[in-house]
Amino acid sequence: MLATIDIKVTRAANSKLKEIDFDNLPFGKNFTDHMLEADYINGEWKNVEIKPYQPLLIAPSNAALHYGQAIFEGIKAYKDDQDNAYIFRPYDNFKRFNISAERMQMPVVPEEIFIEGMRKLIEMDRDWIPAKPNYSLYIRPFMYASDEVIGVKASDTYKFIIILSPTGPYYAAPMRIWVEEKYIRAAEGGVGYAKAAGNYGGAMYVTAQAKKNGFDQVLWMDAKEHKYVQECGVMNVFFIVGDKVLTPDLTAGTILAGVTRDTVITVLKEMGFTIEERPVSIDEIIAAHKAGTLKEVFGTGTAATVATIKEMQYKDYNMQFDISNLATTTEVKKRVDDIRYGHAADVHGWMYRV
Repeated sequence: MLATIDIKVTRAANSKLKEIDFDNLPFGKNFTDHMLEADYINGEWKNVEIKPYQPLLIAPSNAALHYGQAIFEGIKAYKDDQDNAYIFRPYDNFKRFNISAERMQMPVVPEEIFIEGMRKLIEMDRDWIPAKPNYSLYIRPFMYASDEVIGVKASDTYKFIIILSPTGPYYAAPMRIWVEEKYIRAAEGGVGYAKAAGNYGGAMYVTAQAKKNGFDQVLWMDAKEHKYVQECGVMNVFFIVGDKVLTPDLTAGTILAGVTRDTVITVLKEMGFTIEERPVSIDEIIAAHKAGTLKEVFGTGTAATVATIKEMQYKDYNMQFDISNLATTTEVKKRVDDIRYGHAADVHGWMYRV
């Protein structure tokens, strides 16, 4: 049982819902009527409130703006055919959020604020959940340092917020991936496993260069040897080689432990595949492609869900994949979606009812 907590509720005077075109929902552009906000002051969480979505008042000396103490999560909510609302695996994101908080020297957020606050917020804005295939309500919990002090130290105060955004498919078309050989995303001993804001800021230059050359995302390599593949900018990556599925392991702490990654591994095992979580070298991938045993490549993430990859480029070597024959990628996505939309039994207890 969750501990009880008093959440003050102030409802929006007017809903923006009627202004939203639910047939045109670009990712992260539209936000619901309400948000949850809480303050960490004097060693405790207080002022927990659901209120109308609104701008934040931040001082120029805000510590997060100067020193980067900021973390976030990405979660999704869905509706089934009976109009019931469910959140997909929120407890896994809750655990990962607090792992990130610990790494960034930030306070943990209690379950009753993160989970129950999220549930109550979605309950209020449940009409914003799109009831159509490949659409969902994206949930963005985040926390940032709120001290108004210039000085390199962990903040004493923090702000925790949850906002909601109805969205359609993140990647509607199959992706072209550039394998990066110079710049790195994370190194062992760093913050690669944390969902820290700076991880994404540091990747933007390289991603922009890749997009100038016609690619959609970057596949990062390890920091030591630039030999082993890591993850793409917004997703973990899987390679189907022969009758096995290869995906980079988490032991080095350089890639994010994706909740969708874990979901897909479970589904693939149920489909009878052997999963190898281990270091995967780009040379091995190229050799498999040349031998004709590299059958499919796909990415997984909360925003991207299961994303089709049609092409990968490493130096001068180009790998293209037949997107008309992606049986495994298609089946994995279908099985995960069937659970999310209530078309298949939730035997793993992944769906949390609002």
